[in-house]
Amino acid sequence: MTYDLREEYLAMGYTREETAEFDGIETIEAIDGALRRMGFETDRIGHARNLVNRLAAGHRWDLVFNIAEGLYGSGREALVPALLDHYLIPYVFSGPLVMALTLDKALAKLVVREAGVATPDHFIVRKPEDIALISLPYPLFAKPLAEGTGKGISGSSVIRSPRQLKQVCTGLLERFRQPVLVETYLEGREFTAGIVGTGVDARCIGVMEIVLNRHAEKGVYSYANKEEWEKRVRYTLPDPEEEKIVKEVVLKVWLAIGGEDGGRVDIRFDRQGIPHFLEVNPLAGIHPTHSDLPILARLNGIDYHTLMTMIMESALKKVKTTACEKSADSGQ
Repeated sequence: MTYDLREEYLAMGYTREETAEFDGIETIEAIDGALRRMGFETDRIGHARNLVNRLAAGHRWDLVFNIAEGLYGSGREALVPALLDHYLIPYVFSGPLVMALTLDKALAKLVVREAGVATPDHFIVRKPEDIALISLPYPLFAKPLAEGTGKGISGSSVIRSPRQLKQVCTGLLERFRQPVLVETYLEGREFTAGIVGTGVDARCIGVMEIVLNRHAEKGVYSYANKEEWEKRVRYTLPDPEEEKIVKEVVLKVWLAIGGEDGGRVDIRFDRQGIPHFLEVNPLAGIHPTHSDLPILARLNGIDYHTLMTMIMESALKKVKTTACEKSADSGQ
């Protein structure tokens, strides 16, 4: 098991927001327990540096359950899969190309749009001088280009004036030291959907609507709203027609980006009720009670053990297929 343990980074002096994407010990225990109940023997490797040391020492595994997010750079989520590829060690979830693509939200939008899925028009702010070049109509929405878990997103992310645009973009550039994605703000309803499987075997296991209550920051599924979701957010099931529409869109997204084994896709409707792609997360959180993927699975009648079993069945089928292809190539 490869992962970034949040408590380790907090002890090193990183803030709660900086470590928002990392996992607590409860998540690691839950994954470990689920894997052992399926009959697997587990070995907790931890973060990428631990993996490098273990590989250098000659350690090898039949399969790695990877949820390591990484800390630095645009390829941080791709690092562990790339290392494992180099040593021909199979792993759960997507490969380095998918991880790098989806971490860059603008590139992911371009790929998804090419597949025929609507996504809000956008502009990338790489330096303060770029702000004056934005010609998109208000309201706008701004967020860091390569973060997750709502990092950098708050009520002020919804932008309604040039002055606010400059203030928010400048603040994000300084704070996160990466480009800012500015896109058209959609004022419709927001949904998130869970996917399991790879390629033609991929299927949407459920959709849930994100409804903000009176305690929430308005108009956005922000970092604060996600951190205190029990007080600020209500999750509900869509009606059958809405569910059908969202499922069709998210499967197109998953196939377009080449996602593997499991993940989550975020969709928001515009005023006309047209679904638009927001983000895809091939390393979706899997805390059994606090993460969106297990929550939406549970709302759709899928318990945590069953969800984990689905993910592992996909990974094992992928490993078996790869092994068969290698045998065929070698003439065995």
